[in-house]
Amino acid sequence: MKDSIPIPHEWYQPGDLLIGGIAFLSVYHFHELTFNGHPSQELLKLPHMFTKFYQHILALVFAVNEINENPEILSNVTLGFHIYDSYSDLRMAYRTTLDMLFKLHRYFPNYECDTQKNLMAVIGGLSSDISFCMANILRLYKIPQLPYGSFAPKERVAIQVTSFIHMIPNESRQYMGIIWLLQHFGWRWVGLFAADDDDGEHFLQVLEPLLSQNGICLDFTERILNQEHLNSFHVLADLVSNIYVPLIDSTANTFILYGDIKTIAALNALLLLGNLKYKEISSFRKVWVMTTQVDFALSGFQKGWDFEFFHGALVFRIHSNELLEFHKFLQDMKPPGKQGDGFFKDFWEQAFDCTFSSALEPTDVNGTCTGEEALEILPAPFFEMHTTGHSYSIYNAVYAIGHTLQLMYSSRSKQRLMMGGQRAELQDVSPWQIDQFLQGILFNNSAGETISFNDKREMGARLDIMNVVTFPNKSFEMVNVGRVDPSGVEGKEFMIHEDLIVWPRSFNKGQPLSLCNDRCKPGYQKKKKEGEKFCCYDCTPCPEGKITDKTDMEDCIKCPEDQYPRTEGDRCVPKTLQFLSYQELLGIILMAVALSFSLITFWVLAIFITHQDTPIVKANNRHITYALLISLLLCFLCSLLFIGRPGQMTCSIQQSAFSIIFSVAVSCVLAKTITVVVAFMATKPGSNIRKWVGKRLANFIVLSCSLIEAAICIVWLGTSPPFPDSDLHSLTREIIVQCNEGSAILFYISLGYMGLLSLISLSVAFLARHLPDSFNEAKFITFSMLVFCSVWVSFLPTYLSTKGKYMVAVEVFSILASGAGLLICIFSPKCYIIVLRPELNNREQLMRRAKN
Repeated sequence: MKDSIPIPHEWYQPGDLLIGGIAFLSVYHFHELTFNGHPSQELLKLPHMFTKFYQHILALVFAVNEINENPEILSNVTLGFHIYDSYSDLRMAYRTTLDMLFKLHRYFPNYECDTQKNLMAVIGGLSSDISFCMANILRLYKIPQLPYGSFAPKERVAIQVTSFIHMIPNESRQYMGIIWLLQHFGWRWVGLFAADDDDGEHFLQVLEPLLSQNGICLDFTERILNQEHLNSFHVLADLVSNIYVPLIDSTANTFILYGDIKTIAALNALLLLGNLKYKEISSFRKVWVMTTQVDFALSGFQKGWDFEFFHGALVFRIHSNELLEFHKFLQDMKPPGKQGDGFFKDFWEQAFDCTFSSALEPTDVNGTCTGEEALEILPAPFFEMHTTGHSYSIYNAVYAIGHTLQLMYSSRSKQRLMMGGQRAELQDVSPWQIDQFLQGILFNNSAGETISFNDKREMGARLDIMNVVTFPNKSFEMVNVGRVDPSGVEGKEFMIHEDLIVWPRSFNKGQPLSLCNDRCKPGYQKKKKEGEKFCCYDCTPCPEGKITDKTDMEDCIKCPEDQYPRTEGDRCVPKTLQFLSYQELLGIILMAVALSFSLITFWVLAIFITHQDTPIVKANNRHITYALLISLLLCFLCSLLFIGRPGQMTCSIQQSAFSIIFSVAVSCVLAKTITVVVAFMATKPGSNIRKWVGKRLANFIVLSCSLIEAAICIVWLGTSPPFPDSDLHSLTREIIVQCNEGSAILFYISLGYMGLLSLISLSVAFLARHLPDSFNEAKFITFSMLVFCSVWVSFLPTYLSTKGKYMVAVEVFSILASGAGLLICIFSPKCYIIVLRPELNNREQLMRRAKN
């Protein structure tokens, strides 16, 4: 019987136990069967080989040989392997899987002939579709399968496959990694490309809601046909117009790509064709974010292609460590290749664009392979010398199988020895027995990394974030710039090193933005555009009194009470403290005036004491005069308590001191006025009030009136005293530091009582102004009290209508003005006579004036 379909690529190495492998290396363009000739003659044409993936096969071969050379693992048993190519075709995947199960020298499906083929486990495939094709057959024979590529949708895994041991992390980690990456750079407006297959559909169904939930919008979603479907010129033209033009016109600067090697090859072809058709520059202002399934590989017939369009892309990669011995193994690769390697000839010829003359014998004829070619010279799209993530996964898969077989062998041998039997033979192990041991395996590989599987039969490895840097020689380098490790330390599940990233050249080394519209600057808030996606919005200025201090804030916020918004509305500025200070001009002027009047009052007091025995001083009770001058001196000095930053002490005493001292002054004026009235009435014949004439009445008036004010102040200080306070709201940009009166009622009672004394003094003085006397002070007291009352009547509305330091300034001015009125109106005439007209200061002159 002749094979109906020849399989040109396989690699078989015999062993006591076999590990199967289904890799992806070549692509055939299969034509429809016409039955005009023998099918096997038309089915396979010259393959397009993705030479980069040959490393996957070499990783499996290297791991098997390394285990065979290790006496600590399976010392009495040799491992072999049987590797096929899936050709990325479902039909061929079924066929090669059957070959791996049953083929020795002839092909008899589902028959075992002669020697038993001890296939323990199968590693593969690269895509989920191929993995499921394999699983449909392998699960019937309960053979464990270790896929090393795309993670299949959960629904299909749960229904169809129970023997999968995944060598890569779950795709959910990749989804969250994409979200974290977009959020880190603030990319809220993205385009999405996905392969036009079941995996692409699943990717869209999962990622689109995740993007929306995390505040990210999609500008567009495009499905990309795989390269083998781009055979028609009309299909190509439609795809170029449907994908290339929206790609160029899109306002999004970030594109997410999900697919595989065929997807990116198709997209690269569309970009090249679109660039030729529309004559655009070859470097787009776009940043590509690509999933682990995407790989930058070119077939041997794409030598002129490059990946310049994807310069600066950020790609998620399965984590890998460098295997030094494997690197040396790759360096030693030379023709004619290893025995039994059916891949080597096509790989070498397409990788180096040469041919072997015959039987893989190198020659030095032009166009033929010389055998001196080195893998190191190949650009990265055709071969990589460092260990890729997929190769690392395959290497770990082989070792996982080897350690599992060793564990089973040790376990069964102990059981037999305990029962008095012979040592176990691994050739008696069945594949289905491996599965339960394989899931719980734990070991350290040659790179020092611990390998294990979780309860979901998955490797918990992290994902690396790589940055694609392209070069003019059509090569590229993948630079590790971050990682995604949800099982890591909290807060460090995602890490990115921005300083290592090379962005697309058109961004001029600056970090790109990808937004539906420009960010709202501080001072503006976002306002949703009707009918648009939530990522698209207008920016409106903050209302008065509110700010936004960050970009893209949803709502404006109020400043703290001790701050105020700048005019631009972009930040809050601390309010300045406002109080009547000694350092400012107004405070200096008021202080100078207070001290000046204090000195004048002291000078007047000194004059009166010096001339205390003169008639003009002795008239109208000189002791009351001294008390009045001292109280006026204290009034001028107490005004200084209102200047400077209020403190607990100054607030407690300033109002009380002012009230009591002024009450003493007004009481003295009242006593002097009443003394004049009583003295006149006592001169009338038969008057009974002569006994009141003298010091007793004046002293009684001063003490009684002053004590009432003092009692009010004591009650005030004892119940609700004044205290330092801050007014945060009256002024926009300043905090008024002031003394709070405590009890406003007692404050106004105190002022009211002082006002009552003033009115009584004014009234009595007014009535006594025409009384004859040797020197009648009533006229001057009347005028002084008129000034005094006018000042304090105008004080109240002015005081209540001002704020902050100006309110204090009004009170200080009123104290100074009313005190100056009393001083000037009462004592200036007397000082004039004492100092300038001493000849008038005698008894005769006073008596003469009194008679007149």
